[in-house]
Amino acid sequence: MEHLVDAAPGVHLWVEERGAADTPALLLIMGAQASGLGWPDELVDSLAAHHRVIRYDHRDTGRSTWAFDQQPYALTDLAGDAVTVLDFLGIGRAHVVGLSLGGMLAQLLVADHPDRLLSATLIGTCALSSTPYIRPDGTPLPSADLPGVAPHVLEMWAGPVEDHGLEAELDRRVEHWRALGGDRIPFDAGRARAMERAIVEHTGHYATSTAHGRADTAGMDRTEELATTGVPTLVISAPAEPVFPPPHPQHLAQVVRGARLTEIPGMGHALPRQVLAPLAAAVLAHTAGR
Repeated sequence: MEHLVDAAPGVHLWVEERGAADTPALLLIMGAQASGLGWPDELVDSLAAHHRVIRYDHRDTGRSTWAFDQQPYALTDLAGDAVTVLDFLGIGRAHVVGLSLGGMLAQLLVADHPDRLLSATLIGTCALSSTPYIRPDGTPLPSADLPGVAPHVLEMWAGPVEDHGLEAELDRRVEHWRALGGDRIPFDAGRARAMERAIVEHTGHYATSTAHGRADTAGMDRTEELATTGVPTLVISAPAEPVFPPPHPQHLAQVVRGARLTEIPGMGHALPRQVLAPLAAAVLAHTAGR
């Protein structure tokens, strides 16, 4: 079932839900500039066997409103959008799974709206905390000194996005996913291209927005709230992660009170078919009985 949800005056969000309405709700929050269709159908369907699964397009992605230049917003507003989606659907509490920027937004929900969450799962993201990482030998590493984005990914992000037609844009997106996927799982270019073609068809055009990269990042730190939360939290560790490489997940598991850490072998900053079954199993084990 699909909906259009009003998030702000003149701003609507595309929302889709799958699964039985009488099962616990599970909200999927995608990363920056990524449509909700970035959550593969295979994963959504696996989760929907046990949950009422909701995925949605952020502002300036997919079928949601593209209007950042006319109505700029902060990244914290995107966390508010997630609450708006739950309110529209009449969901009091939900499990939340966030990837990349979505993992940051999920942390904002953990900190600011714990009463709305049954649990949180954080994937491919960094901690919204200034607390140092404690290395295995017991020595601290300032959070600002944790490793950054891999150079080959930064190089792709720094380059201009030029319009050379649909097929060239699909080529660019495929290479972007190749870079994000890491080097431990064979890359399936055909699958990545099919996903991006479906996203273009869903969106109605192949333009690329830079809105989330330009949105205000102020007010994101939640050091104290994450350290004292009661929301059950699972952190997914991806050993081939090129955006927030280890020990980012280990740091995240340290700064969120009571968080558990689970590694998905071979995983990078993407959702290839090989990681979907173990990822679904980890999420469902975490949400079971809550």
